[in-house]
Amino acid sequence: MTRHRRAAATAVGLLSVLLAGGAHAPVAASEVRSSNPSAATELRPCAERTSVEVFRKGGVPLLDWRENLEFDGRGTLWVSHITRHRVEGYAPDGTLRASFPVNGPGGLRRGPDGMMYVNYGVNPLTSGLGSGIMRFDPTSARPEPVKVVTGLSGINGLAIDADGNFYLSRELSTGVLKIRPDGTKDERWTRAANVFGANGLEIVGDDLYASVITSTSSPVVRIPLKDPAAHTTVTELSRNPLDAKLLDDLAHVDGDLVVTSFRDGELIRVDPTTGRSCVLVSGLRMPSSVRVPLGFGDHDPRRELFVAEASGRIVKVTIHSGAAAR
Repeated sequence: MTRHRRAAATAVGLLSVLLAGGAHAPVAASEVRSSNPSAATELRPCAERTSVEVFRKGGVPLLDWRENLEFDGRGTLWVSHITRHRVEGYAPDGTLRASFPVNGPGGLRRGPDGMMYVNYGVNPLTSGLGSGIMRFDPTSARPEPVKVVTGLSGINGLAIDADGNFYLSRELSTGVLKIRPDGTKDERWTRAANVFGANGLEIVGDDLYASVITSTSSPVVRIPLKDPAAHTTVTELSRNPLDAKLLDDLAHVDGDLVVTSFRDGELIRVDPTTGRSCVLVSGLRMPSSVRVPLGFGDHDPRRELFVAEASGRIVKVTIHSGAAAR
């Protein structure tokens, strides 16, 4: 979801800012209360063995950027192709079922109404054409996206709660943006959720989890939906400023969080209670989003993950539980 993910120049620029001696770009540094105050330590491999296979081939890295993905629960995987300005739908066997134009699509999520929602105007090269949220019917043979919210500049990630409220991350702004189902902004909630540089968003129960891309400590933050000012840092995944991971999307997997490290090509497993973390998968090519395959043919949501990359690939990760550590 991103500015770093939307064009090669922007990716390089953001990395330069983070590594050019910049101090810890604030996660509202003076205001975040940490539930895991210990310093970040070197991440070790997780105990589970994993394997990776290509579900969909990529193209030219960064120029063929697939930014985000989501399952509709009805047998289709939807993918935002940010550089080609299209949303694509894939069958469980990898067949392309649908493809339609959307200007710079980014965050992509299923709403409580069963409709699919996608951020548009996320690609900075075309954001001048407008940005906001679009809705489409995943059951339609020819989906036609309709704008539901407009005028949301600088947006990236997307989450939707059970009441239909939208939450949008903004990498270069403070505050996760909350939009009510009627399209109005909840300014008070947004001011209270004063996390700077949020990227990936995931709702688990009554909490919104956010990965922060613009901080060199690579934090994951918990934001209570009913009390956003009480946000805390779950963990910090980088040991020093030169180890900034450029955290991207994240997903809730079997009680834990799995976070993508765009820079290091990793999936990092995080215990949201203790903050303990380990590297579940390494060797990916600029992963930007990770999701669990719900209602997707024979794919097993208990041990499989799907990942979109800025390389253009979509890969399937299988977790072999109980196996020895790699």
